[in-house]
Amino acid sequence: MTTFVLVHGAWHGAWSWELLTPELERRGHRTIAVDLPCDDPRATFEDYADVVCSAIPSGLDDAVLVGHSLGGHVVARAAVQRRFARVVYLCGLVPEPGRSMVDQSRDRDGMLDPSYLAGLGPADADGRRAWVDEQVAREIIYSECTDDVARWAFAQLRPQANAPYTVPCPSIDLRATPSTYVLATADRMVGADWSRRAAERLAAEVIEIPGGHSPSLARPAELADVLASAG
Repeated sequence: MTTFVLVHGAWHGAWSWELLTPELERRGHRTIAVDLPCDDPRATFEDYADVVCSAIPSGLDDAVLVGHSLGGHVVARAAVQRRFARVVYLCGLVPEPGRSMVDQSRDRDGMLDPSYLAGLGPADADGRRAWVDEQVAREIIYSECTDDVARWAFAQLRPQANAPYTVPCPSIDLRATPSTYVLATADRMVGADWSRRAAERLAAEVIEIPGGHSPSLARPAELADVLASAG
């Protein structure tokens, strides 16, 4: 039995794992789904990592940490705070020590498809941006989801604060914990070639699966099998 600590991406919440959790539990595993303070304009990725580590029972040092999308920045930091058996980057963004996410975005190396920006409204007074166009979200984030699941997910999206993007990643060893990168070959958000290069930086095992950016919502049973094999 493996305990999977599930860390969502930008705009989302612990609810985004609700279809995956029962699939993992049916396979005999335990889950801990974490709610990040993504709408807190003062919280950094280090604060997010503190929330993750605080949600894990004391003495549990063989859990598998799963970070989806922007959650990749979080799990990389959490993995230096305490011991995990493995870190899984699920369609994940991987930080570069010494650089911020804004710095990485300026490289224009295919990390993110900028077309998702058309679905966001302007930043509010606290520097937070929210989704306003459901169709763009459907095309970029929920491309494989059923209409019902896509509508359900979109209705629960929260504003995402920009503050964490500007803080450089500390000097951490991204290879200290064994890792797996799960790459969705039809991902419209995170570029496949960039993901393969990021996996090389991690020295990660790479598992490629079909489908788009949200396999936990579109292919929960298949993803449960993948995570169980990685764990």
